[in-house]
Amino acid sequence: MTSQSSNDRRALRSSRAAALRRDAWREALACLVLLTLLAGSAGLLAGLGPWFHLRAVGVFVVAFAIVQRGLPDHSPNPRFGPANRVTLVRLALVALLAAGIGESSADIATIAWPAIVIATTAALLDALDGPLARAHGSASEFGARFDMETDALMVLVLCLLVIHFDKAGGWIIAAGLMRYVFVLAAKAWPWLARSLPPSERRKAVCVTQITSLIVCLAPIIPVASSQFIAAASLVVLTASFAMDIAWLARRRRLPLEVAP
Repeated sequence: MTSQSSNDRRALRSSRAAALRRDAWREALACLVLLTLLAGSAGLLAGLGPWFHLRAVGVFVVAFAIVQRGLPDHSPNPRFGPANRVTLVRLALVALLAAGIGESSADIATIAWPAIVIATTAALLDALDGPLARAHGSASEFGARFDMETDALMVLVLCLLVIHFDKAGGWIIAAGLMRYVFVLAAKAWPWLARSLPPSERRKAVCVTQITSLIVCLAPIIPVASSQFIAAASLVVLTASFAMDIAWLARRRRLPLEVAP
C-alpha cells in the first residue's frame, strides 16, 4: 500500500511537471509571435537593420531556455499562471530593447523614443505580476526569481542603451552588472546566497534605477543631466547592495535555519 501510494505521488508530480512545461511553452510561443510582430513593425517604422528582428528573437529564445531550467521550482503548480505570463511579456519587451543595442540612425530620436515607450511599458507591467500571483494563489520561488532576473536583465539592457546613445559613460554598466557580480561572488562566499528578507527599500531602489535609466534615454535630456541622473542612481543602487551584503555578513556564521 505504501509503495503504491508513493508511486501514485510520483506519477502525479510527473504529470503536473509535464503539464507545467506544456503550458510554459504555449505561453512562450504566444510571446514569440507578439515579439515577432513588434520587432517587424519597429524595424520598418524606424528603418532598422536586417539583424534587428533576429537579435530580438535570439535574446528571447536564449532567455526562455534559461527560464525553462528553473521551471521545476514552480511546482506543484500545473499551470504557468497569469503572473508569470506577465513577466514573460516583460521579457519579450526587454528582448526587443536589447535588439536595439548597436543600431544606428540619422535621427537618434527615431530609436530612443520607441525604446522609452517599450521600457516604460515593461516597467509598468512589473506592478502586475505580484498581485496576480497572490490573487490566483500561484506564488512560487520560481515566479519571484523570474521577476527579479527579468528586472536585472532590463537594467543591464537599459545601461547598454544609455551608453549606446552616449547619454552616460561606460561606468554606468556597473549598475547593469551588479546583480550578476553578486551572484558570482556567492559562488566563492556561499553566505551571500542566503535568502534576504522582503524589503520595500529594495523594491523602491529597483524602480528608481529603471526609471532613472529610462529618463536618461530621452533625447530632450541634455547629456550633462543624464550623466548626473545615471550617476545618482548608481550611487543609490550601490548603497542598497552594500546594505544587503552587510546584513548577510553579520549572519554569515549563523546556522542557515536561524540566519534571519
